[in-house]
Amino acid sequence: MAEAARPDGAGELARLRAALAGTLTGMQTSVVGQEGPLRLILTGLIAGGHILLEGPPGVGKTLMVRSLAAATGLGFSRIQFTPDLMPADITGAMVIVPGEDGRNHLEFRRGPIFAQLLLADEINRATPRTQSALLEAMQEGTVSAAGESMQLPKPFFVLATQNPIEMEGTYQLPEAQIDRFLFRVDIAYPDSAMLSGILAATTGGASAEQAQTITPEDILALQRLVRAVPLAERLRAAVAELCVRSQPGSPDAPEEVRRNIRFGISPRGAQALVLSAKANAMIAGRDHVAVEDLRAVLGPVTGHRVQPNFEGRASEVDVAGLMRRLFDKTVGAV
Repeated sequence: MAEAARPDGAGELARLRAALAGTLTGMQTSVVGQEGPLRLILTGLIAGGHILLEGPPGVGKTLMVRSLAAATGLGFSRIQFTPDLMPADITGAMVIVPGEDGRNHLEFRRGPIFAQLLLADEINRATPRTQSALLEAMQEGTVSAAGESMQLPKPFFVLATQNPIEMEGTYQLPEAQIDRFLFRVDIAYPDSAMLSGILAATTGGASAEQAQTITPEDILALQRLVRAVPLAERLRAAVAELCVRSQPGSPDAPEEVRRNIRFGISPRGAQALVLSAKANAMIAGRDHVAVEDLRAVLGPVTGHRVQPNFEGRASEVDVAGLMRRLFDKTVGAV
């Protein structure tokens, strides 16, 4: 990484990396047995993206977000999504308040979205109309209401949780919204050994509160540094080839993509792949993006973007395996 891209030289970069490593270690102590998802959450945070956590109830999704809030000191807000939730319950609304002159006037009261770390809990339990209240905030970092556009605090990070779609009372997120999430991280049930560790850590005496290990200012500095991590031109070209070949309408798409895939990797998805690979390199201590960084984030970046068509669903095509094979033939072959 170029010296000019470092805040105050190598010493400051080392301090930021140490703070990031300490944050990951502290979160792993608080959330037992979820090292992979926690690493992806931190990767998404310093990449400047948003994350969708998917898994059944009771596997620690909300605990992960609260652990991140404690470790980072980010201003935290939680919205419990329900079928009767309205967009104004998220963004805020105009209310009548009495003035000093005794007359009533309208004033915009900001909603819970005006936070640095927003937990959108069970996002797929709200209607699509309410889900759409997050679109502008996630893409632009602003909220338009009462005739003006208001900036959200920085950093602004949305962690949304959702239960599997096959559960009753849920509304599937539309493609336009799900594409705005940098990652989809699947949280699975623990195995017996992991569950035993969770029980030992959570059913005994009171656990110690998690200490703050990094500041919001450090996170903003890391987000700037991530964008400065070099990516070789050959790898950039290979990522572009991968994304084009994942589109079934492309003349370069292989037969299994044309036969089984409805949507491939969008340009936003290509940006997500590059940025998250840079963030992964930062966490790993590398000063450039390697093929293993791109491979490490391939699944979380593409798992919710690449969608099978009717034939692919009928034949139960392994989309993740298809993408790995496509990756190996393009990026992995560089």
